[in-house]
Parts: sequence; C-alpha cells; structure tokens
Amino acid sequence: MKTTLTILATIFAAKALAAPTDTTYPPPPGGYDSITYPAGTGENLPYYPPPPGGWKSVTYPPGTGSDASSSPFIFTSTYNVVALGSEVRNGTTSAPGPKDAVGFFNFGINSVMDTICYNITLLNVAGDYRSPAATATHIHEAARGASGPPRLAFPNPIGDDTYRVSTGCLTGPFVTGLKGADGRDTGEGFEVKQIEENPKGFFTDSHTVLFSLGVVRGQLA
Repeated sequence: MKTTLTILATIFAAKALAAPTDTTYPPPPGGYDSITYPAGTGENLPYYPPPPGGWKSVTYPPGTGSDASSSPFIFTSTYNVVALGSEVRNGTTSAPGPKDAVGFFNFGINSVMDTICYNITLLNVAGDYRSPAATATHIHEAARGASGPPRLAFPNPIGDDTYRVSTGCLTGPFVTGLKGADGRDTGEGFEVKQIEENPKGFFTDSHTVLFSLGVVRGQLA
C-alpha cells in the first residue's frame, strides 16, 4: 500500500511540474466561415443595444461623434478681432497708433492640446517691427483700457507697408522671450485655456519702431 501511494504521488508531481504546451485547434469542416452564430452574438448581431439612459445620454469628446468636423483643425473656441490704433494704451493712458492702420487677428484655440492657431493680417502698417520680446506680435493679458505682459508671441506678419500676413499654430509650453519682474519668461506656465476662461482679460497687438507701444490693438472679447 505504501509503495502504491509513493508511485501515485510521483506521477501527480511529475504532471504538476510538466511545462504547459500550446494547443492548436484546427478549423471545423468547411472552415470558420461556415459557422452559423446564434442570434444576438458574433457577426449576426442585428444592432448594438443602447446604454443605460439611451444613446442621447452619451457625452462625446469635442470633435467626435455627432460633433465631428471634416476640418483637420478642431477648435474649442475661436476669436476674430479687429485691431485699431485708437485702442493702444500706455498703462491706462491713450497712446494711439496710426489712424489708417488695421489688424485682423483670427485665432482658433484647442485647449485640450494647448494649441492656438492664428491668421493675422495687418493693413497700412509701415516700418520695421520693434519689441523687447522675441517677436513684436502678441497676445497680452490685460483688460480693455489697461496694459499687461505678453503671454504669447507670434511670428510677425510678412509683407510690405500696406499688407502683411502671418499664419500658423503654436503649442505650449510657450515662450515670449521677455522676462517679467519675477525674472521668469512672461509665457512660462501659460495655457491657452486661460484665454477661454476669461477672453475679456486679453488683447492682441503688434509693435513697430514708429509705434513701439503698439501700432494696433484689439480686445479678444
């Protein structure tokens, strides 16, 4: 009896220690395409049942589902600004630019990707650009009638004294090339969602040698 138990224990131990092997199942006669699935399963499912609350209860991410757009650019907000010389300020004091200068600043923001796209046109803006920042075309943080630091610096529009254009997109982290009173770049830590949260607190402008405080300016809202 003792010998029998020893033999059985040895057999079970050998099976337990044996490495598992992969098993390959051959296709059924006629191949897998010949299988007829029960109704409501596999390829024969007539429809997908709605989730609790129905399909209308589903919240789709921006740019997907019924809100999907054929455009390659998906924006969570857009801003179309007409900038004028009469809006330029030195602090809170009026410092108007040329009367015939106009800027059309069109912005599209995707706050999920921290991206801002721009299409900027300047008309009747003469002379070279000038700014202590990396470029002379910006979005500043300040309410209407006040001045504030640049948070975004865009490539300056290119052209002549009557027509200049700049288009493209910027994605954070952002750098303006201008240091604030705290020694940090004024674009450091800035996210475009801050514009969406308070568009009235931001303005856009461009600066030239003749009008270093701003040749045109316009509030985003």
